[in-house]
Amino acid sequence: MSLKETKKLGTNRYELEITIDAQKFGEAIRKAFDQQKDKINIPGFRKGKAPYAMVMKMYGEEAFFEEALNILYPEAVDEAINESGLKVINDKMDFDMVSISKEEGVDFKVAVTTYPEIEIGEYKGLKAEKVKAVVEDSEIDAQIKGMAERNARMVSVEDRAAAMGDTVVIDFEGFKDGVAFDGGKAEGHTLELGSGSFIPGFEEQIVGKNIGDEFEINVTFPEEYGAEELAGKEAVFKIKLHEIKLRELPAIDDELAKDVSEFDTLEELKADLKAKALEQKTKFAEEEAENDLVQQIVDSIKGEIPEAMFESRLNQSVEEFGYRLQMQGLDLQTYLKYSNTSLEDFKKTFRPQAESQVKFRLALEKIVELEKIEATEEDLNARFEEMAKQYNMEVDAVKKAIPAEELAKDVAVGKAIDFVKENAVITEVEKKTEKKAPAKKSTAKKTTSTAKKTTTAKKTTAKKAEEKTEE
Repeated sequence: MSLKETKKLGTNRYELEITIDAQKFGEAIRKAFDQQKDKINIPGFRKGKAPYAMVMKMYGEEAFFEEALNILYPEAVDEAINESGLKVINDKMDFDMVSISKEEGVDFKVAVTTYPEIEIGEYKGLKAEKVKAVVEDSEIDAQIKGMAERNARMVSVEDRAAAMGDTVVIDFEGFKDGVAFDGGKAEGHTLELGSGSFIPGFEEQIVGKNIGDEFEINVTFPEEYGAEELAGKEAVFKIKLHEIKLRELPAIDDELAKDVSEFDTLEELKADLKAKALEQKTKFAEEEAENDLVQQIVDSIKGEIPEAMFESRLNQSVEEFGYRLQMQGLDLQTYLKYSNTSLEDFKKTFRPQAESQVKFRLALEKIVELEKIEATEEDLNARFEEMAKQYNMEVDAVKKAIPAEELAKDVAVGKAIDFVKENAVITEVEKKTEKKAPAKKSTAKKTTSTAKKTTTAKKTTAKKAEEKTEE
């Protein structure tokens, strides 16, 4: 098997002419026969027992050409691509047969799409702003208040009428035109007034009533109400109020701190919350600054990028989304059905993100090339261990499932991101300067996180790793 000719068809598109010699093709024909002989039935012989020569005489070698070529094709194409030195995108290849015979072998052509030759602008000395992380006391007070609310207890109220915010226990029965309707009756029902749990006007008419009161309220069902026989209709509910309850918040003091945390004092709890909030805001500010650097690099790319690369990233994004749904016990088709969205329209929502991710990946690979960045053995082992821990697998199982060569590319890309940051000028500011044309923050953010997590579909690879382990 050899590469006969390489011909450029256009930008990022090449045609490879590949030959397979007669001896190699003949061996493949025999292998194809061996794989199919059990299905061959010739009179005078038991099924699958007819000799090779007899089968060839009756059917001819041509009957096995297609299967023989299928056997040789993957290796022949791989060898030709390696020989050509082209960096080919794993995309559908256009096939064209030139000639095929047992005596002469095979001659065929494949058209392949190659990685683009791109140029990037300056990636050293890029400028970005990082907002200074500040945590106000009011933010911590709000968190503490939330903790108190989550630890509130319900206490009975007997010395006043029901008010908005109270929780009441009631019996009720609904009537339309004087006739009780299905589903309109309950006893001992608990209802928070002001929650909007019932149809408009229902909860408001309980306000001002006292324990033991029996009364009627008048309501009109919404036009879009689920039960057609009640939609837009007037109704009367007979109510009996049994109990009024009020949420009583605990005192915000050291006792609360002990109840909701491992700390003995309120001040210790506040200090811990403030430290964590500061850490989170600092991380967010750093990510935002990094996103700005990302967008500058993406915007500087020059070169014609094949549509196949964007399509591949789009499909990968959809696959990753579907995998996340599976983790939640859902599936993509059900999600699309309930969101009333077609798969094609759903894919379009990923388009800006996919384009930015592809461009950023290409830019980082260019930086890897220009700066001669490499992944060390130590880098690879650390990443393997990180992934094993993340997916609760043995390190050896991860190594078997994920090629070290591919992981090395991702590690090098991650180091390229660090290189850009280390060589950037990041200024800390109180407030970010407004730009005339804001960067697509959401897209950039997703791009950065994708690159950080290794852009060879880390989740997909992990899924394959799990499957490999099960085998």
